[in-house]
Amino acid sequence: MNSCTPLAIYWLPLIPIALFLISRNYHHCAETHPKGCRKLGLPHNKTNLHDEFDPKYSKGVPENHTDKQGLASWRIKALFAYPIKSCAGVELDVAEVVPTGFAHDRQFCFAEYITPKSCGAGDEPSQQPHWTARTLRDGELCKMALIRPEIWVPDPTANDYSTELEEVKSHGVMIIHYPRVPGTGIRSLPAKLGMALGLISKDLFFRVPLSPPEDTKSIYPSTSVKIWKDFPLAYDYALHLPPSLHHFLNPAGTRGPLTLFRVNPAHHREIFRNAPPKEQLGFQAVTGFADAYPLHLLNIASVQDVAGKCKSDTPKLTIRRFRANIIVQGPAAYEEDHWKRVRICSSRSGAEKGGVEVHTVCRTIRCRLPNVDPDTGVRHPVEPDRTLKKWRRVDRGDLTNAALGMQAVPAVPEFRVWVGDEVEILETGEHCYIKMLKPGEEVEGV
Repeated sequence: MNSCTPLAIYWLPLIPIALFLISRNYHHCAETHPKGCRKLGLPHNKTNLHDEFDPKYSKGVPENHTDKQGLASWRIKALFAYPIKSCAGVELDVAEVVPTGFAHDRQFCFAEYITPKSCGAGDEPSQQPHWTARTLRDGELCKMALIRPEIWVPDPTANDYSTELEEVKSHGVMIIHYPRVPGTGIRSLPAKLGMALGLISKDLFFRVPLSPPEDTKSIYPSTSVKIWKDFPLAYDYALHLPPSLHHFLNPAGTRGPLTLFRVNPAHHREIFRNAPPKEQLGFQAVTGFADAYPLHLLNIASVQDVAGKCKSDTPKLTIRRFRANIIVQGPAAYEEDHWKRVRICSSRSGAEKGGVEVHTVCRTIRCRLPNVDPDTGVRHPVEPDRTLKKWRRVDRGDLTNAALGMQAVPAVPEFRVWVGDEVEILETGEHCYIKMLKPGEEVEGV
């Protein structure tokens, strides 16, 4: 054979072997059951929002109206929990409500270590080196939307259930899926080839305990994390983060260190501002890593109205962009703007007799986070933020920003809600959003 024969000829017989090794090296079973557990939520290919763009939801019906099946037209359309702040949600048919909101909602967040250019011992905490929670508001971290958590909780009916299992001691497991980033250069070719041929998954995953087991808390340092003006202590889960996740979130290596934090239940953030006081509720309103209040309620007709005003730029503006916990169908657009108290009623076994009251305490003030498409992780340059600010600067407490949806505080600390539950309005009135104040500031005009 001519000595100039391309080397590729010698490699051709090795391609099948290489493909076999690639598939073995990168193979993983993403659906492996954590022992003694069951997965929460709807299957990945099912959603109660399958018809969210149907114009029928935009019309609105009377509160006492019923449909052909005799069900109340004002009812819960869909339920979502967001285990990791700013990452993909878990859609539910039934949600457990706890003092911080939905169980498992915003109990985790990614945070970046920030070192201010100048700091001194006497400076405010925010002027000293600290961890700060990161969200989709940060343009470079829009792809957090593609990180998909699964929640697995202990199931005493499972064949392999045992109280001695680590998965049970930690009150369950969260499996975190994220896109595989093959990298660049010749070393990335096997992974790219395997992904193209379907031999390896396009996603990677890792597991973390839902709560640090008592006998392992020493390996999860309790660390202060900045979220808005608060610095709650949270458990640092850095030891679980694989290098590939760091590469996915920070491929250029230009950001500060990133890690994952879990809410420390002993250090929940107390909620004041528009929330009912402790004397009225009988307990202090708290939250985990949610921005402001335990629950977020959204009316599908309101989102359809916004979507219609910006459809030339965003033809399919999904309600999932707004990351609500409770999505309601039935009311006309923006009817929820004046709700003060609602009752959620269910005829299901285990539901509270007479329903459960929820205080809709203020409107949700919107930032540009909904500009991020949850399916692609790509931020639209202006929409729907531009449309919202044109049409929805309606709250006298913050006329600079738009409002859409309602923040809520449950009237009792624990209960359940189901998709299909009736929503009944108990009280309406005026709302005035109270901004988050800096130390020493006072509320004006309220």
